[in-house]
Amino acid sequence: MTSMDQQPLGSPFSAISTARDITAGLDLSGTNAVVTGGYSGLGLETTRALAAAGARVIVPARRPDLARASLGDVENCDVIPMDLTDLDSVRAAAAHIRDCLPSLDLLMAVAGVMATPERHVGPGWESQLAANHFGHFTLACEVYPLLAAADGARVVVNSSAGHTLTGIRWHDPHFRTGYDKWLAYGQAKTANALFAVHLDVLGREDGIRAFSLHPGKIITGLQREMALQEQIDRGWVDERGNVIADDFKTASQGAATGLWAATSPLLADRGGLYLEDCDIAGIAAPDSPMDDGGVRAYAVAPDAAARLWELSLAATGSTPTTR
Repeated sequence: MTSMDQQPLGSPFSAISTARDITAGLDLSGTNAVVTGGYSGLGLETTRALAAAGARVIVPARRPDLARASLGDVENCDVIPMDLTDLDSVRAAAAHIRDCLPSLDLLMAVAGVMATPERHVGPGWESQLAANHFGHFTLACEVYPLLAAADGARVVVNSSAGHTLTGIRWHDPHFRTGYDKWLAYGQAKTANALFAVHLDVLGREDGIRAFSLHPGKIITGLQREMALQEQIDRGWVDERGNVIADDFKTASQGAATGLWAATSPLLADRGGLYLEDCDIAGIAAPDSPMDDGGVRAYAVAPDAAARLWELSLAATGSTPTTR
């Protein structure tokens, strides 16, 4: 992937397209998908759209009872327990997936956390980096044989415009000092984008292509650890929690870019790209406002992606193999 590849290609869809717009007319019978976070917000819309188009969907969930209740009316959908911040849990879920499926066509990394209070998990990892990146990195490595066994698998990772807040803090990725919840979120979202870049490099010979994306601004459970007053002060919602910002999407619109990444024939023979509004995003200037869209060059830089990959291998002990 080069900066020349990171340019819009003229998709027939747009920022207002919905999940069902993307999957209308698609027959995904015989397709196997895993959707993390697939029982709430964007993940729920993603699961519903894939299942309605005929795909079999497995939803790993930190709260499996809640997930089963949310997905009770969705056919061809199974829930399994998994906590992205607990790598033993991730590996157990991956083992279950390997036992259930002969191959995996779509891995949709939708689950995430945002702007959480300072927490460290596992061996002292910053919790947003652990949940958003290390957990998904480990899951992808563990199910890699299933992805390689599919006929053209795609891995789709939800990043965010929040990546513009910071690149990887190589000197202190776990915020041993000076924790800032928004910088921690921004780093995790940059990690999501870089993960897709290098996974695509490694996976393309096995027919695996990877993408990251900004789904848009949406009020979902992602904001659950933000105080209402903070959301009011940012102009997102009113005192009753109703969305008042005019640039926010619905959950269905927010799920559309991920579904487009997973299914669009326009992305055949492409990968390692950052997407937004159902198209490839352009490279943003270093000082451009976050809301202007685009991707910072550091979030799709191959050398940074390779460096993060090595850091993630060392941290998690996971590696993709076709075993």
